[in-house]
Amino acid sequence: MTENEISSKVIDAAIKVHRALGPGLLESAYQACLFYELVQVGLNVQKEKPLPLIYEEVNLDCGYRIDLMVEDKVIIEIKSVSALSDIHLAQILTYLKLSDSRLGLLINFNSVLLKDGIKRVVNKFEA
Repeated sequence: MTENEISSKVIDAAIKVHRALGPGLLESAYQACLFYELVQVGLNVQKEKPLPLIYEEVNLDCGYRIDLMVEDKVIIEIKSVSALSDIHLAQILTYLKLSDSRLGLLINFNSVLLKDGIKRVVNKFEA
């Protein structure tokens, strides 16, 4: 399955969750429900996947955790904020770089229309 096919299934599941719950809940609630929906459609999903930082050949556990990693290809970063900011984009770009992944979805569930809260992020500097 390609990254585009995975992201399409993730977006469909996220819209389903958002329609059921609406905006205003904690990120953890959306994460749990999206995880459930993605597993229901048969995707391999890891929740709170640890992401080490490798510096000068040393593996450092800095506490980075990917909200959802789908099919070991697509990173999902879940937010429930009034608006996405540059720091949210920097966070998912860092996760993409550290994991050598190519595609991430930054999803802000605190949007009236979820499509306005989804940002597709591509790692153009893949190692």
